[in-house]
Amino acid sequence: MTRPFVKMNGAGNDFVVVNALEMPFAPTADQARAIADRTTGEGCDQLIALEPSRTADAFMRVWNADGSVVETCGNALRCVGWMLLQSTGKAEVSIDTLGGPTKAWRVPGRVGSGDPEGSTTAARITVDMGGPRLDWEQIPLDEAMDTRGIELQVGPIDDPVLHTPGAVSMGNPHVVFFMDHTPDDAFVRGTGSLIEHHPRFPEGVNVGFAHVIAPDRIRLRVWERGAGLTRACGTGACAALVAAARRGLTGRAATIEVDGGELWIEWDEATGHVFMTGPVEVERTGTLAV
Repeated sequence: MTRPFVKMNGAGNDFVVVNALEMPFAPTADQARAIADRTTGEGCDQLIALEPSRTADAFMRVWNADGSVVETCGNALRCVGWMLLQSTGKAEVSIDTLGGPTKAWRVPGRVGSGDPEGSTTAARITVDMGGPRLDWEQIPLDEAMDTRGIELQVGPIDDPVLHTPGAVSMGNPHVVFFMDHTPDDAFVRGTGSLIEHHPRFPEGVNVGFAHVIAPDRIRLRVWERGAGLTRACGTGACAALVAAARRGLTGRAATIEVDGGELWIEWDEATGHVFMTGPVEVERTGTLAV
């Protein structure tokens, strides 16, 4: 059996998206890994399936590149949101995930450019990511502590390289270290892979490395749980803004610079929700032998 797919990316974070609204799609972990493989498969950070939902326009299921099923993916939500907006003709669509429900809508123009609305190169989508979960049990951590700066460090006890990161759940667990510079690939890979499975995080964790450039701008790199170093992480960008704002390092809105572009994140004071705006791009179509 073959299944059509659409290859998309959001700020460089790339996905193979399968429409399973009418025909179920249930790959094994081995099959998901094979699809995500950049040498022998289609190559992607995450495999996405659009499934029927009784409460939303669709349910989004997410497999990481290692074949594991995870709660949600912020950049994928924008891509899926764009697909549903295109197919339904609605002004706003709802998307359910294992991490909770979200809504998405189109915004005029493109992020970081003067291209007019309706550009075929990339669209600009906003997603309501809901409220951040800030209690230690919601993230989750292994014991009670203040999530504005948790008990965790990298390096010698008396002279740690990194310490006291913020912890946030955006439907999936994140830890955010604040640095005075932007780390290189080797540091992100080495430290991220070390922290991802630290016993402090019973369900594993996405690891962010944030350099606050200004009160409204953060440079961010993320080691994603089950996917590794990716060009962008939408939930990671949301977590970084929330963690920074809680420490007074930024305001409640900022541009987040990721390897693949820029995302605009706002933690709305009135609703408590986090809104993420960023680009969506269709790369190609194809078929899977699954």
